[in-house]
Amino acid sequence: MSVDDDLAYASATDLAAAVRTREISPVEIVGYFLERIEQRNPSLNAFVFLAADDAREAARRAEKAVLDGEELGPLHGVPTALKDLFDFHPGWPSTFGGIPALRENIAQHHCTYAERMKAAGAILLGKTNSPVMGFRGTCDNPLFGATRNPFDTSRNSGGSSGGSAAAVADGLLPLAEGTDGGGSIRIPASWCGVVGYKASFGRVPFVARPNAFGGISPFLFEGVIGRSVADVALGASVLTGYDPRDPFALDETVDYAGACERSLTGTRIAYSPDFGMYPVDPKVAAVTAQAAAAFREAGATVDEIDMTMPYGQQELAELWCRMMAGVEVIELFKAQGLDLLADGDLPPEYRSYVEANYRRSALEVLRDQQMRSEVYDAVQGVFGDYDLLLTPTLACLPVPNADGGATAGPTRINDVEVNPLIGWCMTYPINYTGHPAVSVPAGMAEGDLPVGLQIIGRRYDDPGVIAAAAALERVRPWRHTYARCADRSL
Repeated sequence: MSVDDDLAYASATDLAAAVRTREISPVEIVGYFLERIEQRNPSLNAFVFLAADDAREAARRAEKAVLDGEELGPLHGVPTALKDLFDFHPGWPSTFGGIPALRENIAQHHCTYAERMKAAGAILLGKTNSPVMGFRGTCDNPLFGATRNPFDTSRNSGGSSGGSAAAVADGLLPLAEGTDGGGSIRIPASWCGVVGYKASFGRVPFVARPNAFGGISPFLFEGVIGRSVADVALGASVLTGYDPRDPFALDETVDYAGACERSLTGTRIAYSPDFGMYPVDPKVAAVTAQAAAAFREAGATVDEIDMTMPYGQQELAELWCRMMAGVEVIELFKAQGLDLLADGDLPPEYRSYVEANYRRSALEVLRDQQMRSEVYDAVQGVFGDYDLLLTPTLACLPVPNADGGATAGPTRINDVEVNPLIGWCMTYPINYTGHPAVSVPAGMAEGDLPVGLQIIGRRYDDPGVIAAAAALERVRPWRHTYARCADRSL
């Protein structure tokens, strides 16, 4: 089929424009996508909660606002979804990535994505799948199971925002939320052939309580996953902006739309094929090298560089696991009468890191931050000579799904041992540093498996990252690849 003829693959930008001109109503849009989800989600397992009644009621209110001539937000009537992790909507379940003991846990407040998307007129359809506590780069858990990749349903979608990326690629909605503590927006964007953008730290408020400073080790982000750079830019413009509840929120505006039209002439780009430490599947390396070279067609200069990282990829993956297996969430639930460590349904890998963190000293935590500082210095060193840094998003192709909620990444690449939870993800170093980064489709390997290219910018140069992503989309468009998802067997 042609993705150009199907409402399923209409852009968020076009849908919002059609609502404003009354070419289509929010009620029609929401009804269409709810029906599509019911038909296609059973073979994909992207959505784990569908708030159909809430969505239809919101669509009726949105339609009335159009007919009454009210001022409309930039995403008025456009469907989107939340991720089921540290992402909340009052009255909706929140299982923190499919923890069985939390199947009845109901949120009482909004996260930033839900709050700002609703304020912009978007309509939330439900929640998408994620791994337990986001503690792996694949999307699988014991409560809901694995999310299947719409390009090849025997394989995983990537995580932790895997349900969101799979839903967007499969035309179940145009935009969805991703959160990113080690690459969780960019990882599934790479494997599902979509665009996943993580802004500079502070651009999108991260409202955390009771600890307002809880999203910094490593840096945690909320962001947008879409099929086009323009749609992701539109979503980012909605999410970006100051919030007094976040002590790190930046009080600045960003012209994301203008960045999409910006020329790359004179832009200096560095390409690191391995980040100075990762073993990379040769099939991935070939596709990303070709995509990096394509920036020359957009007027940029591109140099392949040899980066030097202060530690090996196994050491830095272990650092990420220690940082992400925080005890704070465990203690918060314990205060509410639920001991997640005692009830026995946490994945053993996550449990072991949490238990180890209870025994760690303050000096050991300080040394981890010193390791992180050295990574920051290594990345910053590139930007002394270059405007942008390119790498593969991931070191491998999508992995087959496993049984029992335990899908993980590879243990070896090119005969080099890697951490199966995160060690094959070339994303988490940028969560140590806070630089803006996006994963965009670089091309296909083995004929039908997406490969992502990671574009990293200077701290706070979000327009530069968006400009580069849009330029690649112009010279190497990827919209046609979604025909494989649209035509897949149900």
